[in-house]
Amino acid sequence: QVQLVESGGGLVQTGDSLRLSCAASGAIFNIRSMGWYRQAPGKQRELVAVITISGNTNYADSVKDRFTISMFNKNTVYLQMNSLKSEDTAVYYCNTKTFQNYWGQGTQVTVSS
Repeated sequence: QVQLVESGGGLVQTGDSLRLSCAASGAIFNIRSMGWYRQAPGKQRELVAVITISGNTNYADSVKDRFTISMFNKNTVYLQMNSLKSEDTAVYYCNTKTFQNYWGQGTQVTVSS
């Protein structure tokens, strides 16, 4: 089992920056990747960014050049979000993949125009 604890969400204005953090504990030796997904009201959960333990990254087109994902100690993942837009408003969920998927509880990001 892996437990994920997220932090860093909040209310910001258009153009501001935020950094989300997610720390994994438990069976972290099986972690293969960590990432962030988001779900806006009335929409499906979507991938934001993912990073493998070897450092390969993948981003949604909508956040490329604005968001940066990074990993520390193979058990903590950060999402640096710059130039935030109102359409970035969503609940952001941390995810990690071992032999199964694990999810954090979610953290609200609200971008006000």
